[in-house]
Amino acid sequence: MAERILVVDDEIQITRVLRASLSAQRYDVRTVNDPEEALRLFEEWQPDLLITDLMMPGMSGVELCRAVRRKSHTPILVLSVRDQEHVKVEALDAGADDYVTKPFSIQELLARVRAHLRRTPERPAESAIEAGDFVVDPSAHSVLLCGKPVHLTPREFDLLLYFARNAGKVLTHRALLTAVWGAQAAQQSEYLRVFVGQLRRKLQGSERKEYIQTEPWVGYRFVPEGGAE
Repeated sequence: MAERILVVDDEIQITRVLRASLSAQRYDVRTVNDPEEALRLFEEWQPDLLITDLMMPGMSGVELCRAVRRKSHTPILVLSVRDQEHVKVEALDAGADDYVTKPFSIQELLARVRAHLRRTPERPAESAIEAGDFVVDPSAHSVLLCGKPVHLTPREFDLLLYFARNAGKVLTHRALLTAVWGAQAAQQSEYLRVFVGQLRRKLQGSERKEYIQTEPWVGYRFVPEGGAE
């Protein structure tokens, strides 16, 4: 059965190109130009992946991400123009997992689609990881920080889980990008910086501990008991 992809963009030319490109890869594709209609179709059709533009009339892509994330863990890939970094950050906060900057290469988009769809196969149950202030449960897809739940997007959870599995180790940018996003993202350290920043903000409690430490020019180290800022 073909994997289902819902594409939302108010530019008809973009939805035509994406429909043709994705259909050629044997995906089951539906395209919508109105985000409110897309939300209704999402609930009825239950796609395996949502691709959405950010800047649209009426309901924005950010609002669409937020509405979908309240109902589903389906991966969300957003499309944005180069000078919209603050909007991309807002979309990640709203539940998006990934973004591609316009104008984009179809081959890059297809690689990201494949990477997100590979995340869905069932895996054997894995025990919760208890480390420092954290309990990270891969099976329940949940995180407790000092006994309190932390709400993460699927991609943020994948990043934290990889950190937790390698607590105390220095992890290079390449290792993190390859492990969490796939080999096609191995050179995009700026991309990693955005997601680490999002994760840091969500993990920073009243004690202002620094759980993800920067190793200059190399990568990051996860310190589950926290360190002083």
